[in-house]
Amino acid sequence: MSDPAKPTSLADRITRPDLDASSASFTPTASSAQGKSTSWADEVASPVGGPPPLNQTSSSLIAAQVDGQVEALGGSPLHDSREPEVQVTLSQIQRTLGDPLYSVGSFEDLGISPQILKGIFSMNFKKPSKIQEKALPLLLNDPPSNMIAQSQSGTGKTAAFVITVLSRLDYSKPNQPQALCLAPSRELARQIEGVVKSIGQFVDGLTIQAAVPGTVERGAKVNAMVVIGTPGTVMDLIKRRQFDATQMKVLCLDEADNMLDQQGLGDQCLRVKQMMPSVNQILLFSATFPEGVMRYAQQFSPNANEIKLKRDELTVAGIQQMYMDCPSDEGKYDILARLYGLMTVGSSIIFVKKRSTADRIADRLLKDGHQVASVHGAFEGGERDAILAKFRLGECKVLITTNVLARGIDVQSVSMVINYDIPMKGRTEMDPDSETYLHRIGRTGRFGRVGVSISFVFDRKSYMALQEIAQHYQIDLVRLDVEEWDVTEATIKNIIKSSRAGNNLKA
Repeated sequence: MSDPAKPTSLADRITRPDLDASSASFTPTASSAQGKSTSWADEVASPVGGPPPLNQTSSSLIAAQVDGQVEALGGSPLHDSREPEVQVTLSQIQRTLGDPLYSVGSFEDLGISPQILKGIFSMNFKKPSKIQEKALPLLLNDPPSNMIAQSQSGTGKTAAFVITVLSRLDYSKPNQPQALCLAPSRELARQIEGVVKSIGQFVDGLTIQAAVPGTVERGAKVNAMVVIGTPGTVMDLIKRRQFDATQMKVLCLDEADNMLDQQGLGDQCLRVKQMMPSVNQILLFSATFPEGVMRYAQQFSPNANEIKLKRDELTVAGIQQMYMDCPSDEGKYDILARLYGLMTVGSSIIFVKKRSTADRIADRLLKDGHQVASVHGAFEGGERDAILAKFRLGECKVLITTNVLARGIDVQSVSMVINYDIPMKGRTEMDPDSETYLHRIGRTGRFGRVGVSISFVFDRKSYMALQEIAQHYQIDLVRLDVEEWDVTEATIKNIIKSSRAGNNLKA
């Protein structure tokens, strides 16, 4: 048994209050027999031999894509060969038309224009990802059909709908808005704008415009073929007749579950849709679609083909998901400060619940001599853009934020995500937010890269919330021992520097 003088882990304190030296039902693990503190979660999740090897992967690897890559980076040459199971449900209309369901092995097989192909290859896209293999033939088929697509972060959703949008435009009308992409935040809208510019950089006559707060002056016209914006701004521009939506062909919602689930955004998205009488293709993309939101999505995008990954494929295999048992809520800061050196091996994002927490942590880390930045909804749009640009360029390696950056933001160098606060939902914040957790950790481990997510727990509520999320996605969480810092540090460093992606999913 562990040394009675040494405190047991939070997991032990919560789930096994009766645990003592005389507990007949407790079988010591190797670590406990050596006098180390143990975690109840580790004992039940990995009863034999501990967690899977950190570098576990198949030897058969293929060249990776770079999803939404708009930075001057080459992309990883490795991609985990574990093939996700893609489920396709054809709409009744599609089945009636008799069009075959098929996959493509190369982008050339799609029959898209050479200019778009050139843009795809310039982004280091070697071949279609699994979701693209199934989705693009349906997305590009005529007559246009709606689609609801669910696929984990970093699997090529952005490129899939951007290729579709660019293939639907009438290039003889460069000043007429024809396609609209909506996102829940200005950061994601700006990122999508970058992907459209990258894939469309060789397309003659293509015009693109952002419609987020502060980008369109009052009275000025939106006169680009592709518009990327946030729902409220777009709705206001159409109402003021600055945005002619009468000839829209394609409407796409990225992070659609978030867009349709939130009352304000959902109402705005519906109003925008109703202002577009000629739209003939509605695309909804997200990493998660809770059951209730999926029903609404099916109404918003009627007769849609549906593509999704199985639930147990949703967590990214290249992300080692871990947790740390912190002494208290306030004590989380000390653990975070000790992790700073590891956070800058690549770059890291720290997610917190409140704006005030983000600012407070950033101030303390700066005073302690660490280079960090915070960004959240209280910042002006231009300032948010500038901070994120510095983070993308590596001028700032640690970013502290709220959920404003939890969805869709793609920065290839991110090797670590820290859940300083476990994501909770509801007005009382009593329920674990599994979807937000998945989106948060998806900021790392992009397209086969290795990544680490570390969640901080400090009391019964945070611990049990994390366990519920782990059970939801069938994750074997690995506990990092704050009492054995050298081992913890070496474990994290080995993962980040590893050339292979680990696999934390159950087989």
